[in-house]
Amino acid sequence: MRIFVTLLVLAVVGIGGWQLLPSQEDKNNTITVGTTDAVTALDPAGAYDAGSWALFSNVFQSLLTFEPGGAEPVPDAAKSCSFQDTGLKTYQCTLRDGITFPSGRAMTAEDVKFSFDRVKKINSEVGPASLFATLGSVTADDAKTVTFHLSSPDATFPLKVATGAGSIVDKEKYPADSLRTGSAVDGTGPYRLTGYTKDKTADLAPNTGYKGYLSGPGSPIALRYYADSQKLNSAWKAGQVDVATRTLPPDVLSQLNPSDPKMRVTESDSAETHNLYLNTRASSPLHDARVRRAMAWLINREKLAVTVYQGTVDPLYSLIPTGITGHTTSFFDNYPTQSVDKARELLTQAGVTLPVRFTFGYGKGRGVGAQEAAALKQQLEAGGLFKVDVRGYEWTDFQKRWATGKLDAWAVGWVADYPDPDTFGAALVGTGSTMSTGYSSKPVDHLIQDSQRFADRTRAAKDFRSIQGDVAQDVPLIPLWQRKEYVVSTEDVGGGQYLSDGTGVFRLWRLQWI
Repeated sequence: MRIFVTLLVLAVVGIGGWQLLPSQEDKNNTITVGTTDAVTALDPAGAYDAGSWALFSNVFQSLLTFEPGGAEPVPDAAKSCSFQDTGLKTYQCTLRDGITFPSGRAMTAEDVKFSFDRVKKINSEVGPASLFATLGSVTADDAKTVTFHLSSPDATFPLKVATGAGSIVDKEKYPADSLRTGSAVDGTGPYRLTGYTKDKTADLAPNTGYKGYLSGPGSPIALRYYADSQKLNSAWKAGQVDVATRTLPPDVLSQLNPSDPKMRVTESDSAETHNLYLNTRASSPLHDARVRRAMAWLINREKLAVTVYQGTVDPLYSLIPTGITGHTTSFFDNYPTQSVDKARELLTQAGVTLPVRFTFGYGKGRGVGAQEAAALKQQLEAGGLFKVDVRGYEWTDFQKRWATGKLDAWAVGWVADYPDPDTFGAALVGTGSTMSTGYSSKPVDHLIQDSQRFADRTRAAKDFRSIQGDVAQDVPLIPLWQRKEYVVSTEDVGGGQYLSDGTGVFRLWRLQWI
């Protein structure tokens, strides 16, 4: 059964059955794509963010991948994969024939084992090791067969294999116990990285030797990274990019005209969420759950969505977004309206000195992060209950600060790794979560583990409803909004509607001249 509502394209201009196939001459022309996403690292063991994984989707292969809007992964580097037991603890894959790294060496099961082992061994503070919490060990049974031995039943493990965390690297080019430095990439994806300048450019050439899920390579791509949404908009208006995505300024997005013959506009639902994360450690002024509940009583999501984002996002009252199995409105149920009185009462019970002072961090250049931070500061300081010290940081520095517990609160987006509610569970609120809030709850951890034993994912909905109820009481995070996805392209570039969806794959190969 489908557990993820297929994303509804609300407005697509000029895309239909009459679309012409590109000529070979057009296909050889480079398509320039602009984004404000940042790449943390070129090594899959050292990055767990949308910008890095967008690049990984194109230059590396995983054993599995997702079709646009798909709920179940399909083979990519693998010829086949399946659980070998009814207990969902042994998962085995057989590699395709003929996959070679840039060096010309054939990919083997040893490369797959090496890739998964090093993610866990390196355990980078901003890497994806937490995604493989149920992975006990990996064995290369022969040249083509690899087996994953799980520590507990995990029906979601195939979904995790299909993510950027499952990117397969050349064991002869990457160190086993440290991150690779430099700008070289040795992957087997549909593109080769031919040039890279951090925070500026990534040039991608079609990998003519690619063997996997795709039928063939796409057009050459020039990725251009912009420091903020205004700079991306300037580049779009100046004709310096053919496609603009993630993300143009809200005032620009809110005024996009689907009838404009000079562009193609795709607006679609998205499973991307944006939360305010709270440091629950004993050293944090937000350690007491009553202080965090008081903050929840002061947040006005509707105002944030209208004034800062101009209606381009939807208010979110839940850990799990709308359209995903198990979604509830737990924060609305517990904190239905803004109330300074209720917040003050909780702080009085906690016995803290008013105003409660804390540091709130945001990533510079991440959309309208500065404006959002200012709006949240104003809401939280209502009634004189809190005093918020707002600080902006460069993206990589920002990640490291929250990962090492140096911030009291921070707002950041979460792009679904795969189309299942599990991606909003352990990674966000499990013990040792990627968001590093310090939150640890045995009941929540038990529910997360219990949810993973159901192959029929609809049976996990009860567990996720309970998780959201607990999170609304413990408040390690406060949900803020759910993004709408926008892709804008010139009239002669098609495929934008397939570029990004809730599967976590960034399909640059679907862009084409028409």
